[in-house]
Amino acid sequence: MRAAIYARVSTRDKQQDVENQLLQLREFAGHQGWTVSREYIDQASGKNSKRDEFREMFSAASKRAFDVVLVWALDRLTREGVAETFEHIKRLKSHGVDFISYTEEHFRTTGSSGELLIAVAAWIAKQERIRMSERSRAGLERVRRTGTKSGKPIGRPRVIFRRDQVNDLRAQGLSWSEIAKAMGTSQTSVRRACDLAKTVSTPSPIKTRETNRIPNFLEACHKEPFLAKEVS
Repeated sequence: MRAAIYARVSTRDKQQDVENQLLQLREFAGHQGWTVSREYIDQASGKNSKRDEFREMFSAASKRAFDVVLVWALDRLTREGVAETFEHIKRLKSHGVDFISYTEEHFRTTGSSGELLIAVAAWIAKQERIRMSERSRAGLERVRRTGTKSGKPIGRPRVIFRRDQVNDLRAQGLSWSEIAKAMGTSQTSVRRACDLAKTVSTPSPIKTRETNRIPNFLEACHKEPFLAKEVS
């Protein structure tokens, strides 16, 4: 059986020595009658999987370069969290590679506990996906209610001012910039308010023509009597 040994020490602790891990893992593999095909060693934090040797190991696992991965302890493989840790183990199993933690017998995919470990891994990953989905829905609901993630409404806040005052100030000879400053808004807003006020105050020419037709029609009726045909 071919074994790959993975060892890691943190960059923060300069006193750690990866050789202590390697000695015990080599001895364990020898007692099992396994051949160590390669040793993967990282000197990096385990908080994420962005590690050169870590990635290289998974690449080799996908090609079935070995049959089992040996680590001194589970936290040597990763410190990303429970769901992420079991996802890494599931990836190994999908390639037909077992996982063994030397100091933790319950974290081994070999033996009677192997299937249970994979089942637990699948359940934890599912629960994590559910929680992520719930957090996403809660975030979208918050955006829908408040407009933005910060709770502020979408777009610029409305500025309330009296349009009639705009016309009065304009009649006094103030410039658009002076009126905008006095109203606390932009020149575009005060111009639009002034134009709208003119539109509302000016009667529609169509309505004026329709109104003028009524007295003209009545006057014509007085001058020429309306003749109706008798129906026999």
